[in-house]
Amino acid sequence: MTGQLKFDSHILVVLTAAAQLVNRLTPGHCGGAEVAAPRGAAQVNAVATALADALGEERPPDVTASDARGLADVAARMRVVFEAASSGATDLAATTVNALLLETRARPQLDRTDLGWNLHFHGAKDTLATGWAAGCAAGLAVALGSDLAGRLGVCAAAACDRVFVDTSRNGTRRFCSPQCQSRVKAAAHRARQADRV
Repeated sequence: MTGQLKFDSHILVVLTAAAQLVNRLTPGHCGGAEVAAPRGAAQVNAVATALADALGEERPPDVTASDARGLADVAARMRVVFEAASSGATDLAATTVNALLLETRARPQLDRTDLGWNLHFHGAKDTLATGWAAGCAAGLAVALGSDLAGRLGVCAAAACDRVFVDTSRNGTRRFCSPQCQSRVKAAAHRARQADRV
């Protein structure tokens, strides 16, 4: 692929939301530290923050405890999609996404907004959790069903399993954040220095 990667703006929002939800709601490691899955009020706050970040808004949406639990379940399944896509197990990623699409009854729909007509993927139920789950599943399906499957990644830094969507020009992003990239570079530098001694 040549040139800057351009996802449709709504697809980029739902893919960003998918990565944010996975990173904020699933246990694992982040930047070398162990991360536990949040529960209760912390889970509600994590979902609200993830969605506000994906939308680029300062004010988070109203999230219920039920919404947060539902999206935490979906986030665990979306982690499977990112990990499978990152390792080349596209069949597993596609099977997982197809199950999410069926369960949420995701469907394309044009909605009128202040900016005109926008494409959204609403679920059959009009809840925040189902709507976002349907949107994230549809965004992942768009990526997997095109040559963008390789743009779904898992951090390559030691002791970090956070996920990302690679929107870089050359598609070579390997880390979830500049901090993890710096950690790896610093460790490599220290190893080279130790070898010289």
